[in-house]
Amino acid sequence: LRSLHNKRLYLAVFAAVLGNFNFGFALVYPSPVIPALEAHPSPALRLDQHTASWFGSVFTLGAAAGGLSAMLLNDRLGRKLSIMFSALPSAVGYALMAGAQGIGMLLLGRVLTGYAGGVTSASIPVYISEISHPGVRGMLGACPQIMAVLGSLVLYALGKYLRLVLDWRWLAVAGEVPVLTMIVLLCFMPNSPRFLLSQGKDDEALGSLCWLRGKETDYAREYEQIRDSVRKQSRQVSCAEIKDPFIYKPILIAVGMRFLQQLSGVTCVLVYLQSIFKKTSVILRPEYDAALVGLVRLFSVAIAAVSMDKAGRKILLFVSAGVMLASNLTMGLYIHFVPASQNGTIANKTLVTSANLPAEPTNYITLIPLLATMFFIMGYAMGWGPITWLLMSEILPLKARGVASGLCVVVSWLTAFTLTQFFLRVVEAFGLEVPFLFFAVICAGNILFTGCCVPETKGRSLEQIEAFFRTGRRSFMR
Repeated sequence: LRSLHNKRLYLAVFAAVLGNFNFGFALVYPSPVIPALEAHPSPALRLDQHTASWFGSVFTLGAAAGGLSAMLLNDRLGRKLSIMFSALPSAVGYALMAGAQGIGMLLLGRVLTGYAGGVTSASIPVYISEISHPGVRGMLGACPQIMAVLGSLVLYALGKYLRLVLDWRWLAVAGEVPVLTMIVLLCFMPNSPRFLLSQGKDDEALGSLCWLRGKETDYAREYEQIRDSVRKQSRQVSCAEIKDPFIYKPILIAVGMRFLQQLSGVTCVLVYLQSIFKKTSVILRPEYDAALVGLVRLFSVAIAAVSMDKAGRKILLFVSAGVMLASNLTMGLYIHFVPASQNGTIANKTLVTSANLPAEPTNYITLIPLLATMFFIMGYAMGWGPITWLLMSEILPLKARGVASGLCVVVSWLTAFTLTQFFLRVVEAFGLEVPFLFFAVICAGNILFTGCCVPETKGRSLEQIEAFFRTGRRSFMR
């Protein structure tokens, strides 16, 4: 109980999740900037539809590259130093966008900030999981999602304010603040005890755990358990060991969850949210829709953080997938069956051309897509959003944790990039209802995947979870 009250653990987590705050800030950076650049007086900086699309989506390619490099950085530099390393490309990227003289500098800045986000996405959940006490690991594991949502909300608020009084470049300058704060705070934080033990730094690992738990706690006993678990594993996973179920089963589960998470359609919904609302004639002013979604996400992730260590991971995953399934199915059926004269759409085959058309709702039935979207975001944020990142860091074996977490990030962002690129083409070819019905089918698959493949890790130490995958005995999880 004393170790749970040690404020140093929470300070270390806060220092790390500033990287997720920056990630959320950078992810939605184009939202207020693209309208300003589309009307920019200089031809070198003026965005058309094609360059604006790349300005928004190239971030995901940078994130995938960051996840790929994290496969090496996590095990070579360690979790903490990998997070600190991400500050360099992030700071350079913001500087490029703040002083951009052409579109090339803007795109390069987006790639670099995306690269930093990919590194932190793979490193921060692992770092938090390895330093956390089992009693609060679920709550702390939800903090990265909370901070990412907060970063997005701050960007929206600053975007509205700076657009009135200052130039859009100051948004990039503001992005430097959490980056510099993070790197200063992390200089005083310890590295992961498990990583230090895997590098043979036993004394430093003991000191790290003492700092995180407090001198008055029984940290020596936890240290012995961690050291015994680390000694059973070699430092690097070999190609022959990949055939071992102890290695490949948790990796397949973690990668599968990241793949299904993106296939459920969350990135497409967030990226094209305003266009979807206009197409379905939702009564919502464009300048407030993103902020409303951000508030719903923040509220839902907070619910997940509070209940994750009490209700468990699997029950939240079931509820989350069920809500997302009902929401996507409702949205798809609404678009398909409600006549255009009632939902206000003029062309059911296009999303881009209808984005600027006036929407005059004629019936209260037009509230259905708004409510369906809000429930979809709520369902995602209370389960398949934060828990997939947490479980990734919990179930992956220590010897493969650095490489496998990077692989999860690569799969996640490549899937997101592919979906966002093909979403508009599918809408133009088959109609808006088709992708939503596809997302509903995926959410049904999420329920089956959770029931058949995902273990319950609530209240279990990382060593107990590893013992379960090594032996297959569920007694380790009781």
